Amino acid sequence: MDNIQGAGATAGVKTIEHKGVGEESLAPQTTRIMGSWSYLFTWLGGCVSIGTFTVGSGLVGTLNLLQVVLAIAIGCTVIGAALMINGRAGHKYGIPFMVQSRSSFGFTGSRIPALVRSVPAIVWFGFQSWIGAGALNLVSDALFGYSNIVVFFVGFQFLQIGLSVLGFHGIKWLENIGSIFIIGSLIYMFISVINKYGDVISTNLINTEGTWGAPFWGATMLFLGVYSTMMLNVSDYSRELKEDVGLFRQVAIYANSILPATLFMGLIGVMVTSATGEVDPIKVFSSAVDNKPLLIITMLFIAFAQVTTNILNNVVPPAYALMDIFKIKYKTAAVIVGLLAFGTFPWELVKDESAAGLNLFIQTYSAFLGPIFAILVVDYYFLRKQKLDLDKLYDENGPYKGVNMAAVIAMVVGIVVALLFSSISWYASLIPAGAIYWILMLKMPAAQRFMS
Repeated sequence: MDNIQGAGATAGVKTIEHKGVGEESLAPQTTRIMGSWSYLFTWLGGCVSIGTFTVGSGLVGTLNLLQVVLAIAIGCTVIGAALMINGRAGHKYGIPFMVQSRSSFGFTGSRIPALVRSVPAIVWFGFQSWIGAGALNLVSDALFGYSNIVVFFVGFQFLQIGLSVLGFHGIKWLENIGSIFIIGSLIYMFISVINKYGDVISTNLINTEGTWGAPFWGATMLFLGVYSTMMLNVSDYSRELKEDVGLFRQVAIYANSILPATLFMGLIGVMVTSATGEVDPIKVFSSAVDNKPLLIITMLFIAFAQVTTNILNNVVPPAYALMDIFKIKYKTAAVIVGLLAFGTFPWELVKDESAAGLNLFIQTYSAFLGPIFAILVVDYYFLRKQKLDLDKLYDENGPYKGVNMAAVIAMVVGIVVALLFSSISWYASLIPAGAIYWILMLKMPAAQRFMS
């Protein structure tokens, strides 16, 4: 590795000038493997989440169709802005989330937000893998009369582990190729649902009064909450984006990738569940598609969408955390993450009665992630003025050594406030956590060394 060059660089830090397949590192990197279109397709593939479908299903009886569309639009607007804001450090300096958070939480303390981010990632990994395995099992049953979801789950999980060890080179290849298939499949499924259940949807959703009160704003938080994990560690991705892609183009990329995927999946969920009462996405799509070849294509899409989402969103963050904590290589960390997902009992999460529980899960982990997001933003924009000292960020015995209690206290305060307003937990946590962190960093003696 050569000495780092460029904006914000200092002489003592080593940088990655070139990396091969699967050679991910926490070091700052000048290598950027994604242009605007590759980055857009990556986010599009990574945002086709069955979790969004489940959130939509959980809104039946609460909101009408117009309110669901607006809730998704508002949530995605906030997501796009938040990704651009918090991803700035990674894009400018080539550093991942694990390193970005050291200036606010401390070298050791940065592992707190990393672990908080990793828990929902591993849970979603297991949940979405079970959904994908269910889709493959249905295809096998339709074509060969063989059905064994446990076998398909184990095999599907090991397939994803094998792909995940390829790192961002593999992610770029997978997401770019799959995006066209994903777009076409989403449009097809949406039209199929309208054609089959149009009359029921009109009665149950379009002509329903709904509410513009707290449940509506809570719904925006739920759609936002599915991606609140990505808003935290967006620097893991933005460090791969070529440096000449400006801020406004980044916002456009996030908006044009996240909104279509979220809109289609959320609306399909709320429409089909309102018409059939069914929550399990495999049962939903198998009942919505009457043509056997098209059903097979639809199921393969569902399986493929889980791969693209898991590898981008649910492998990289916990793998980076394991790399930092246990000083292991990326490939080893990626394998461990995949194995941990087996222990999330995803077969329990797909039950009809689990839809409300998943919404509660999103609200709860958003209560933890919102304060961390606020702390990162205040630290980078208001305290550091977008200037980071990379020597200090990589010096384990430097001024950022240990844990910054100002960030920990602010995070705890934000979590408490968020849990008090659980339906809008992410929103409610931002100002308290950000304000407390700013005040403590200026007034708390023990925090002064972190200001250097």
